[in-house]
Amino acid sequence: MKVLMINGSPRANGNTDVALHEMQQIFEKEGIETEMIHVGNKDIRGCIACGTCAGKGKCVFDDIVNETAAKFEACDGLVIGSPVYYASANATLVAFLTRLFYSTHFDKTMKVGASVVAARRGGLSATFDELNKFFTICGMPVASGQYWNSVHGREPGEAAQDAEGLQSMRTLARNMTFLMKSIALGRKEYGLPEKEPFERTNFIR
Repeated sequence: MKVLMINGSPRANGNTDVALHEMQQIFEKEGIETEMIHVGNKDIRGCIACGTCAGKGKCVFDDIVNETAAKFEACDGLVIGSPVYYASANATLVAFLTRLFYSTHFDKTMKVGASVVAARRGGLSATFDELNKFFTICGMPVASGQYWNSVHGREPGEAAQDAEGLQSMRTLARNMTFLMKSIALGRKEYGLPEKEPFERTNFIR
């Protein structure tokens, strides 16, 4: 099994990285393969709603989004990490995720998602909610830990002093591993849930 981990911080070794690596150590102990992709320091533009991906199956901007798409399709779980800016995720990360989720048309049902956030003090739960919405719009179960998945720290590396936050990351990784393995067993025994044809209701006719 494999987990794809997305670091949305512009700092390669910042507090978001501390949180993600705490999870990564648990995944490795549980026999889960991981791959870390650092996107927070990349030049990533937002979606322009051109619709090209509907025909080509990939984004019109051929950058790290398209490079990540196949890895996303192949993984069993996706972890997204972000620092908090004005009670929101890093805008570069949001641009990346918006294009990644919108331009990929493969079935994401039952891939397990988890988001983790890092901040000096506040805005954590708002950012946590923001990132989880990428999962819940496409049938991805959201893994939870023992608290909202967050660590505290201002200067790079300070999150390593947040004992409760690090414990939350370890708990999250163990819960996510259990959920992925349980879904794999359920898929083998029962298959995926039945899907109805999508009913699109527009509010302006």
